[in-house]
Amino acid sequence: MRKISSTILLVASIALIAVSCKKDDPEVRFDESLIIGKWKSGTLFERYDIGKTGATWDTADDVDESEAQTFTWTLEKDQLEQIHIIQNGGKVPKTYTVTALTATTLSYKDNFGKTKTFSKQN
Repeated sequence: MRKISSTILLVASIALIAVSCKKDDPEVRFDESLIIGKWKSGTLFERYDIGKTGATWDTADDVDESEAQTFTWTLEKDQLEQIHIIQNGGKVPKTYTVTALTATTLSYKDNFGKTKTFSKQN
């Protein structure tokens, strides 16, 4: 019985050590300064301003930039969060996983796996 207990303890110890020594995946980080500007995906526009404010509008809904939905944003590692500010004062958070961010391209996916890709506008 003592041999069985010792064997179980040894196996459990080895498993614990193996799990704790597992190397983590490298963190994905994006240069936050690249997101500043106006982005377009089809008829959807998003604007990210210095000061972590922004706006979104869709010209297919006959909405222009002056009528845009405002939001605040943060980019931590690969997590982009927009907190949309509703006219009555409410706030709606939206979180995305950034998959690409360059000087000309922004791609992210939502929690349902839907991907959007934007091109930077001048």
